[in-house]
Amino acid sequence: MPVVKVMGFRVMSFTGGSPLRILLAEADPSNQKVLLMILKRLGYAADAVGDGISVLHALEQKQYDILLVNIMMPEMDGFTVAQEIRKRGPALGLPKIIAVTTYVFPDSRKRCIDAGMDDFIAKPVRVDDLARMLAKYQGKDLSQKSKSKI
Repeated sequence: MPVVKVMGFRVMSFTGGSPLRILLAEADPSNQKVLLMILKRLGYAADAVGDGISVLHALEQKQYDILLVNIMMPEMDGFTVAQEIRKRGPALGLPKIIAVTTYVFPDSRKRCIDAGMDDFIAKPVRVDDLARMLAKYQGKDLSQKSKSKI
């Protein structure tokens, strides 16, 4: 696997095979910009939205493999977004939902699972953690809903 340099860090680039279709849901423009830059340097393209309602609209327009969703967003929080996606089922493509949050308490992790999320990554997002998280889903059949241990 090739090594890339991202923000001064040398990390493995896990791209290969079919590219993941990624939707980033992050309300803070600065955080959104940083995460998009990290994804780009890792070899991934992503679309971005700033609130929960926009997530649902984006999923109605295009199928995504991965949804990186901040738990705290305006209009509709990440928990509610995940519940709505799971409630609507295949109509929204059943992306893998990965919570991106500063709330890393055990009850937050349980709440993410209970809401229908598949995984969890803490902020500030470390480049190597994000690379490993995406590699975990790269090449897998993402149409199946399977819970990972988080």
